[in-house]
Amino acid sequence: MTSTNARMFLWLGLALALWINYETWQRDYAVPVPVLPTATSSAPLASVPSASIPQAAAPAAATDAATTTSAAAAPAADGTPTGIASPAAAAGTVRVTTDVLELELSLRGGDLIRADLLKYPRVKGGEERVRLFNADADNFYFLQTGLTDTNGAAHPTHLTLFEAAQSRHVLAEGANELRVPLTWVNGATGVMVTKTYILRRGSYRIDLEYAIENGGTAPWRAASYAQILRNDKPVEPSMFSVESYAFQGPAYFNGTKYFKINREKIAASELPRSVTTGWIAGMQHHFVSAVVPAEGQNYTYSLQTQGNQYLLSATGPMVIVGPQSGATLRETLFIGPKLQAQLKTTGPRLDLVADYGILTLLAEPLFWLLEQAHNVVGNWGGAIVIITFLLKLLFYPLSESSGRSMAKMKVLAPRMKNLQETYKDDREKLGRAMMDLYKREKINPAAGCLPILIQMPVFFAFYWVLLESVEMRQAPFMLWIQDLSSRDPFFVLPMIMAGAMFVQYKLNPTPPDPIQAKVFMILPFVMSLTFAFFPAGLVLYWVTNTLLTILQQWNINRRIETEEKKARTG
Repeated sequence: MTSTNARMFLWLGLALALWINYETWQRDYAVPVPVLPTATSSAPLASVPSASIPQAAAPAAATDAATTTSAAAAPAADGTPTGIASPAAAAGTVRVTTDVLELELSLRGGDLIRADLLKYPRVKGGEERVRLFNADADNFYFLQTGLTDTNGAAHPTHLTLFEAAQSRHVLAEGANELRVPLTWVNGATGVMVTKTYILRRGSYRIDLEYAIENGGTAPWRAASYAQILRNDKPVEPSMFSVESYAFQGPAYFNGTKYFKINREKIAASELPRSVTTGWIAGMQHHFVSAVVPAEGQNYTYSLQTQGNQYLLSATGPMVIVGPQSGATLRETLFIGPKLQAQLKTTGPRLDLVADYGILTLLAEPLFWLLEQAHNVVGNWGGAIVIITFLLKLLFYPLSESSGRSMAKMKVLAPRMKNLQETYKDDREKLGRAMMDLYKREKINPAAGCLPILIQMPVFFAFYWVLLESVEMRQAPFMLWIQDLSSRDPFFVLPMIMAGAMFVQYKLNPTPPDPIQAKVFMILPFVMSLTFAFFPAGLVLYWVTNTLLTILQQWNINRRIETEEKKARTG
């Protein structure tokens, strides 16, 4: 390996280490910026931030469905957001079960206060499922929905009591759809609203429908809203935890651009804003809750933050329902894993919540290729091996040219050593003599750098695909590798990687500088220690790529040596 290639490889390894440390530092130790001026008290956030919805209501107002006039609430004395946790428990709940979801709806507002993902254990092999929404006072997480107005009339907000014909709904065997209706009636105005959650087999998409019947004598108006309220405690910082690298917090899509909101750095001017085709989302590693407003309707997106809490809302346009008539309002929810196939069909570019960062343009086609390979072999580890092989084929001409230069330099190593001894006291003459040798033999000493430069973006894209794609979560490969998104539990793959990189080092020309030669001798072991805590799928990719490179370079070396022998004997 030439001095140029040696330095290039060292710089790339250093860049990798620095990048990982920078990402960790940014998440854990960045200096906070003052939070938004919209939340200044130490109490929990109000329930609705939108200017179109009244902000304050006494807790007592939440106890009477007929007199509730606000979609907001003051904080309760016990510190839980009023009308969210305690009133929900007092109002009763409706339990809903499909083949993939177990939900709990509060009759107070019909809010989603618990969501268990039946196909996703928290720990592989464990009984406890991943839970998104919950009423834990220290870690609350809700999705609240309702209808409201600014004129003071009674509306079915998320603080209003609904009625349910039954407290338990189960998706029947053989059925593909489950409808869960809740009703609200205002005798004074003659208005009845049926709020229906529509769930389907195998799907984490939930359609929300408001059927409004105005049996009164006066027009009735309302705007629908949906909001994500969460006490979002940061993930415990750890360089060895993949969750520490994933974004967690509020996000939204404005029809053209996807925004991840850093609650400590967001500019006050970003929200609120009007959006016609978009969505809002509460993000965390591998899982998401999202609200997709009705297509073509103009919604106002708003955000409040306070400490670890955030309230992200989408409020729709005002709709007027004439007397003795009706109307239907619709929104779409998504509660579950970031399964990209389902996300794409739920909302416009909702698949962006599978967050690949600045490498999205490269990571998305990589994931698509992995998905196609998985459809064939049925194993994500096997898919990684196949795609690595295909990428190696794609770049084979480039690698072949680089490999030939490296092989020729290995063959010319004795002549290069003679030049070093001849001009050991004159580095300028040595440099000219070496360049003359390269020109005569048609060798490009920097040829080995280009494949590495091309490979690194693919490596980083693979890193984010394996980190963010829930399809890889707890996905087994074979034998001891039972979770490609976590580190190798016995560090076998990193040890194989160290051995493979050492063999690769021996196949390449030895750097002329003795110090560089020693550095490169230990570099495989340093790299394997760095990779030891990376996702096993990423190490599998690197090991597979290294083994293929070894085979390719061995074949090139053999052919070049044969050509040199023929040239000398001929």
